[in-house]
Amino acid sequence: MPGIDFFIRPATGTSSSDWLRIPNADIKVRMTRRLTRTVIRGQEGDDLHDEGSESTVYTVRGELSLDEYKSVISMFRTGQPYIHDPFEERDVKVIFAAMEYDSSNEQFMFELLEDVI
Repeated sequence: MPGIDFFIRPATGTSSSDWLRIPNADIKVRMTRRLTRTVIRGQEGDDLHDEGSESTVYTVRGELSLDEYKSVISMFRTGQPYIHDPFEERDVKVIFAAMEYDSSNEQFMFELLEDVI
């Protein structure tokens, strides 16, 4: 499957021109639910309680020029950027959990955590 366009903008961005478009990115989404498990010794089974909270991790891979990398590293250091989730068609406030860049082939990897607001 070919990559899709990935969009990210700084926390201070307010217009459509603030978005950085990264074409042909590979985006992986991992969602989890927060739950509580109670195990009572001496009884069968356990009780699961869904706390209703979700946590989403976006892993994005692709190619990024040095100038684009400089724009992203600025976002990494100056607050919580927004990304456009292409699957749910919504803007998501995130934090960078991890970031890698290889200048020899311009490959990058971002691990972004959704900040539920």
